This record gives sequence, structure tokens and C-alpha cells, in this order.
Amino acid sequence: MTEVSVPVGNAGPQGTAQTAGPPGRQAAAEVEIRPPVSPGRASLELVVVGFAALLVAMAQGLLVPVLSILPAELNTTHTNVEWLLTSTLLVAAVAVPVMGRLGDMFGKRRMLLVAMAALAVGSLMAALTSNVALLIVGRAVQGLSAAAIPLGISLLVSLLPKERVGSAVALISSMLGVGAALSLPLAGLIAEHADFHVLFWITAVGGVLSFALILAIVPEAPSRTGGRVDLVGAALLSAGLVALMLPLAEAGNWGWGSPWVLGLLALGVVLLVTLGTVERRIRDPLVDMAAFLRRPLLLTNIASLLFGFALFASMIGTASFVQAPEETGYGFGSSLVVGGLAMLPSGIGMLLLAPVAARMVVRFGGAPTLAVGAVVVALGWGTRIIFSDSLGQIILCNTVVGIGTGIGYAAMPSLINLFTPPTEIAAANGLNALFRSIGSSLASAIGGSILAAQTVSVGTAELPSLEGYQVLFAMCATAAVIAALLSVAIPRGRSASSGTAG
Repeated sequence: MTEVSVPVGNAGPQGTAQTAGPPGRQAAAEVEIRPPVSPGRASLELVVVGFAALLVAMAQGLLVPVLSILPAELNTTHTNVEWLLTSTLLVAAVAVPVMGRLGDMFGKRRMLLVAMAALAVGSLMAALTSNVALLIVGRAVQGLSAAAIPLGISLLVSLLPKERVGSAVALISSMLGVGAALSLPLAGLIAEHADFHVLFWITAVGGVLSFALILAIVPEAPSRTGGRVDLVGAALLSAGLVALMLPLAEAGNWGWGSPWVLGLLALGVVLLVTLGTVERRIRDPLVDMAAFLRRPLLLTNIASLLFGFALFASMIGTASFVQAPEETGYGFGSSLVVGGLAMLPSGIGMLLLAPVAARMVVRFGGAPTLAVGAVVVALGWGTRIIFSDSLGQIILCNTVVGIGTGIGYAAMPSLINLFTPPTEIAAANGLNALFRSIGSSLASAIGGSILAAQTVSVGTAELPSLEGYQVLFAMCATAAVIAALLSVAIPRGRSASSGTAG
């Protein structure tokens, strides 16, 4: 099996040698202890990493509100325009777990800088062209930046004083919702008053600024394992994820019964099963299967998938809902800006609840906090089924979903970090982020199919019906209830660095 050896020294967060992973896999010791930092310095590092996470979250959602106008702007087809989202999704799915593992091996800050450089370069490429092929390439490069959020969480876990870690993790996790909530009204405003290229200029300039701030202010984490780059695992994981995610992204165009969809899904399963078998035999695996299949991590990752489903469904089930014409029987005929602003309170709720969620994790533990978040999400979606007579009701229910998602997102990394050795934290957080991404892809594919199947005629147009949305909301509520049940089943235990409980 082809592997490339790259020796790098390692030390744990406390400057002690760490031994992690399967038998025979050990990290070389190199004592390295970070001096105590002042509260002001710790806050500054948190703000810098948080800014990077916010930019990446915004970049992921900025194009969604303007997709409908891009075929005319670019003189191309709707199918080609959809690849502006699909290319980013596919690259992100591969980049998040791979860059997380590389962060553990060669430095979390180093890989965070790579992620922000990719955001700046990809955005600049897209800002300078109206050629749809080059735009797709630029968006694909942007997809590498998706690794910034799990890398940022892992970096802060290694750098900040123990008493600051919980609130920092909750804050960075909330950036997923805050960024999405900010991107929608911003994109709508720009679409109505300026050229869509402005969106890419914003993320290009922000990416350059974030790169410079990280380089100047945030130090490297003290723990690096070194080791060998698992090229076989990377190839299998990349091929398997592309085979899995591509049909989910294209199911609306190809049809669920298409040979391409069924064939690629089957191929993805075969490749990922093969990956699991191969990784057990490699000395420095890309994915530590023994750790991945441990009950606490497996249940947390499945819950993450369900939360990802619910969060993305709130985007396609809120902005488009309020923008629908009144003739549909449910819509308000709102503008792109108003449709985006309807999402904003949800993001603000996630941000404001971040410190509360962190305190809940400290007091009650990660698993009970995750269960509470899931129950709140289920409550929010349940009320959406009943209350849709006014814009205020929709915003309030969606805010409840956002608050629950924020609580859950704060709890997930705490569980991942609790049951993962310090030398594998970035890889584990990367896999957790991947599961959220898969959940979002499922929401897009399944939700899109439901809304396309249940329609109402408005003039010559066929638009989603209220019943279609209610089915989607019921699915989201059910997913949240399942996530709550899984959370209750997560065992209590000691941290992985002191003896992992399974």
C-alpha cells in the first residue's frame, strides 16, 4: 500500500507524549508547552478564528439566493449553474476529513491557513470571470475552505485555557448558522442592487484578511503527530464520498430511479466499506476505524447528520416559503432580501445561546445537552406545521429551530473531544463536520424531491404546495426526535486521554 513518510515531531497539549490509534501507531514525543496566555490574548485568538469560521459559513450560502438569475447573467443552463453548488459540495466533502487528519499530523494552524488561502484564491478566481466553467473551478477551490470550522475548533481546544474551551467551541459551532443567516439577506440585497461578482469580492477580501490575522496572531497547536500520509485511504475516501454525494446533489435532475443515481450510490457504499477494511490494516490510517466505531463517537456523528438535515431544511423551507406568491395559499410574495432576513433571527439565536449552551455542557454533560437541543429543534419544526399564517409566526418557529440547532452544535464537538485522543481531535472533528454535510445533502435531495412532487399551480408555474412543506417539516421533527433518542444512548465516560470509555 502506497504511503508517503513525512516525519514531524509531536507533543500533547500538556507537553507530554501521546499514544493514540490502533496497535503499532505511536507518535514521536517532542516536549512543547505553550506559556500561559492572558484572557485578552485568548479572546483575540478566539475572535480571529471565529471570523474565519464566519467567512467560510457565509461563502457556503452566498450563492443560494442568486441561483435563479445566474443562467441569464452567464448565458448558460440551470444545470450548469447548479454545478456552482455541487462542485463546492463535493470538494468540501473530501477536504474536511482529509485536512482534519493532516492538521493532526502537521499542524492545525497550518491547515487552517491553507483553508483560508483556498477561500481567498477561489473567490478571486470567481470574482474575475463570467465564464461558467471557470466559476465552477473557483467554487471548487472554495470548497477546500469548509475544513476551516472543524480545524478552528480543534485549534482552539489545543490553545485556549481549559475554562475557555467550552464557550469557544460553542461560539465557533454557532458560526455555521450565523454565517448562513447573514449570507442570505446580504446576497439578496446585492442581487437586487449590484452585480453578483460582488459576492465573491467580499469573500476574497475577507479570506485575505483572515489569512493575515491568523498568520499574525494565532500560534500553532503544540500537538502534532507526524507520521505517514495514507494515500490509499485518501483515494478510497475521496472516491467513495464523491460517489455518494454526487447522486444526492443531482437526484433532482437525474431522478431517484436513474441508473446513474443507483449505480453511484452503490459504488459509494462499496468504496466506503472497502475503506473501512483497508484502514484497519494501515499503520497510520486516514480514518481511525476503531475510534470511529466507538459507540459515543458513532452515535454523536449520526446525531450530527440528523442536525445537518434539520438546519439545511430550515433554509429551503423558510426563505423560499415566504417568497412564494400569496396565490399558493401560504406564501407572502416577499423579496429576496425579506426572505433572507426571515432567517436572520435564527442565526442570532444560535449566537446568543452559544455561551448558555457551553454552560449546559459543563453542568449537565455533552449528551444531555445534545438531547435538549434536539428536543427544541423538534418543537420548532412541530410548530411550523401548525403555525404559518403570519410572517412573525414563521420567523419565531424558525428561531426556535435555530436555538435548538445552536445548542446541539455546541454539544457535538464537546463529545467528540471528550472521547478522542488529543492527537486525533482535528480528524475526529472533521469527520463530525462531514456527517453534518451529508445531512445537509440529504435534506437538499429529499426535500427537493418532496417539494417537486407536491405542487400547486400558480398561473403557468408549478410551485411547492403547503402540504409538501408540511411533510418536509414533519420529517425534520422526526429526525430531531431520533437525534434526541440517540443522544440519550451516548454513554458517560472518561476522556480518551485518560482512558476511553466505550
